[in-house]
Amino acid sequence: MSGLSFADLPYLGDSAPLFDRIAEEPWAVFIDSSPALGTHGRYDILASRPEVCITTQDRKTKIQTYSQSYTVLEGPFAVLGDLLSKSWENVPDLPFTGGAIGFLSYDLCRYMERIHAIAKDDVGVPDMVMGIYSWAVVVDHQKKRSVLVGDRSRTRVKRDWNELIKLFTGPCTRGKSPEFRVTTPVTSNMTREHYGRAFSQVKNYILRGDCYQVNLAQRFVAGVEGCPWSAYRILRKINPSPFSAYMNYPELQVLCNSPEQFLSVRGKAVKTRPIKGTRPRSPDPRKDRVLAQELANSLKDQAENLMIVDLMRNDISKNCALGSVRVPSLFDVESFPNVHHMVSTITGKLSKRRSALDLLRGCFPGGSITGAPKIRSMEIIEELEPHRRGVYCGSIGYLGFDGNMDMNIAIRTILHRQQHMYFFAGGGIVQDSSAEAEYQETLDKATAMMRLLEGNRADALGR
Repeated sequence: MSGLSFADLPYLGDSAPLFDRIAEEPWAVFIDSSPALGTHGRYDILASRPEVCITTQDRKTKIQTYSQSYTVLEGPFAVLGDLLSKSWENVPDLPFTGGAIGFLSYDLCRYMERIHAIAKDDVGVPDMVMGIYSWAVVVDHQKKRSVLVGDRSRTRVKRDWNELIKLFTGPCTRGKSPEFRVTTPVTSNMTREHYGRAFSQVKNYILRGDCYQVNLAQRFVAGVEGCPWSAYRILRKINPSPFSAYMNYPELQVLCNSPEQFLSVRGKAVKTRPIKGTRPRSPDPRKDRVLAQELANSLKDQAENLMIVDLMRNDISKNCALGSVRVPSLFDVESFPNVHHMVSTITGKLSKRRSALDLLRGCFPGGSITGAPKIRSMEIIEELEPHRRGVYCGSIGYLGFDGNMDMNIAIRTILHRQQHMYFFAGGGIVQDSSAEAEYQETLDKATAMMRLLEGNRADALGR
C-alpha cells in the first residue's frame, strides 16, 4: 500500500481557474470532463511535476527522471508496464491517485502492425508522451469536492505538499499570458476535388472487398501567436465535451475537445463507447429535433455503427473473461453543442491475469477512427491521407497505479507546435456513402475548431 495523503481544497464549479495556477508548468495536464454536459462529466484531474517523463519517437523511448535521462529500445507499452508495476488499492470515488497521464499518437499503431510509411511526417509529433505523476488534484463535480491526493512516501511529494496546498488554495499569482490570436487563414491539406478522388479510391477498395469501412480525414492548419492555454479556455466554452484535455509539454501543447470514450477500466469492469453517425445541430429547435430523429432512424448510420461495435467487441474480447462482453445499449443518439452523434456502449470484465494496459494495447487504435477490417483500413488511410495523423485519432487519458484507466479517442483535437495549430476532421466511408455528404460531415465536425481560429484572426480583431 502506498503512503497516500489527502487534503480537501475549495470546490469550484469550473476547474479551469485551479489549472491556471500550474498551466505554464512543463508537463502540466488537465483531464477536463465538462460537467455542464451532465452524465459523463463527473471528474476532472489536474497534475504537474511528474517523477518520470516518457517520450517515444522513432522506435526509441527517452525516460527522464529528476536525476537522469536515458534512452531504451524497449517497446512503449513494455516501458509503461515497467513504470506502472508498483500498485496500490483503489480509493472509492477517486478515479486517479497516481500513475501515468498523457497521450498515445495514432502513429503508435506502427509499433504493433506493419504499416508502410507513405504519409508525410512534417510536424514530428512523438508517438507517445506520458508522465508518471505522484500527486494530482481530483475534482468530483457530483459530490462538489476537490481533493489533493499524493504519495507522501515520495521525497518530492513530501517536500512540496504544503506548498501545493497553498498553491491551490491561495490567490493565483500567475501573470497575464500573451493574448491568443491567429495570424494566417485556415488551410486544408485536401481540396474538395482531392477529397473526392480519395473518396472514390475508398469506394473502389470497398467494391473490391478489401474493406467495409474506412475513416478518411483532412487536416487543417493555421499560424498562431500567444498562449495556447488561453485558446483552450475559449475552445471549451465553444464546445464543452466530456472527454476533453489540455496538456502543456515543452515543445507542444494538446487542446482536446473529444466527445468519445475509448476505453474505461474500473476494477475489472471494462467499457467502450464508440461513436459512428453524425448530424449537425440547428439553432432552430424544430429542425434540430428533425436532424436528431433522422440520425436515429438512419439505416446507413446504424450499419456503420454496428460494424464498429462488432470490431470493438472482438478487440476487447482478447483481454476479457469468456462470455463477459455485452452490448447494453445500441444506436443511442447523444447531442453535443455542434453535432448529434450515434453512440453504442460495450462492456466486459477483464480476465484475471490481464491488466488495463493489456486491454489498451490489444485495442489500439480505436476501430471507430480506422474502419473495418482495422489493419487494411489503416493501410488505406496511410495511402490516401497526405500527412500523418499524430495525436489525432490516438488516445488521451490516464492509467493509474490502482489499475484504473480512462482513455478517450483524440478527435476534435488541436496540436499546437512552433506557432501553428493543426487539427483533423474525418468520417467513415461505406459502400452507400455520398462524397458530398461525407465531405460536409468533416466540416461539421470541424465547426468548433474553425470558430476558435476564425474568431481570433488578427485581421478580424483589427490588429
